[in-house]
Amino acid sequence: MPELPPTTRPVAPQHAFDVERLAQWLRDHVQPAAQAVEVAQFKGGQSNPTYLVTAGANRYVLRRKPPGKLLPSAHAVDREYRVITALGGTAVPVPRTFALCEDESVIGTAFYLMDYVAGRVFWDPQLPGMTPAERRSIHDEVNRVIAELHGVDPAAVGLGDFGRTGEYIARQVARWSKQYQASETEKIEAMDNLIAWLPANIPAGDETRIVHGDYRIDNVIFHPAEPRIVAVLDWELSTLGHPLADFAYHCMVWRIPPGTFRGLGGVDFAALGIPTEREYLAAYCRRTGRAGIAERDWEYYLAYNLFRIAAIAQGVMARALQGNASSAEAMQTGRAARPLAELAWSQVERLKLS
Repeated sequence: MPELPPTTRPVAPQHAFDVERLAQWLRDHVQPAAQAVEVAQFKGGQSNPTYLVTAGANRYVLRRKPPGKLLPSAHAVDREYRVITALGGTAVPVPRTFALCEDESVIGTAFYLMDYVAGRVFWDPQLPGMTPAERRSIHDEVNRVIAELHGVDPAAVGLGDFGRTGEYIARQVARWSKQYQASETEKIEAMDNLIAWLPANIPAGDETRIVHGDYRIDNVIFHPAEPRIVAVLDWELSTLGHPLADFAYHCMVWRIPPGTFRGLGGVDFAALGIPTEREYLAAYCRRTGRAGIAERDWEYYLAYNLFRIAAIAQGVMARALQGNASSAEAMQTGRAARPLAELAWSQVERLKLS
């Protein structure tokens, strides 16, 4: 058996399942001659538990809904499977998918199987240990791929009905407000302020594209030796939506301090070779054919996304307290909800004064 990647660990007790039941399903639906099936769990993945499945010489990645009580519409592995499959023939690099299983009797919850893609995952956007030129190439590739995604016509790849069109931000603010309130574990005044202010100040203009929903440098796999993305992962939050909202979410890292969610806020960009936020935004606009983005609109999209990730962090905290969060760092992630919300509200207060 090949050596396990260092990103895996033994399956956590709360995420364990009957491996023989999975092996039989694998033989029935994917690999008829599958023998000696073994399962390990990836260390990352705050939301949907993710496993490495080894069956002889073949390796697969299994993504499943977590066990336990779940928020409505959360952990939609069926949607994740659908979008990855649909993008398989585009310029957006995604793993090959094999099958979706919605029969909960197999491993306890719905799951899907896709190719295991070997490569590099960069957890820190500062890219320690690299040269300035290497860092610039890596960040430019991340920029290129999200621009490719936003250039895909949803209808052309069978995703014209993957989400509602129009009023995306209004619907997202309402959704994440409800998700936050459903998982609230303490009072965060900044979140209450954002829930009131954001719906009343949405920028004019609307667009619809496929949005990833959680696009960031540690949700892509790079080629083992080249500055080239070979797979974009974690499509759970993907839908049809406003591409600028999706891109602004990705760009929050430039506003977040390095100690919170591995941010880039305040680093020496020139010394590191990492593009500034304005340079990065300009590259995206060039690739997507935009003349630019109004400053006030851009600031709104960033504040909205800080609110959104604070709501996500709050959900992680609630699952951690229930004992079914899928990552060892879940509590630490959950504690980021308050500083992220406060950062978002301070940005709104500056915007109100401008």
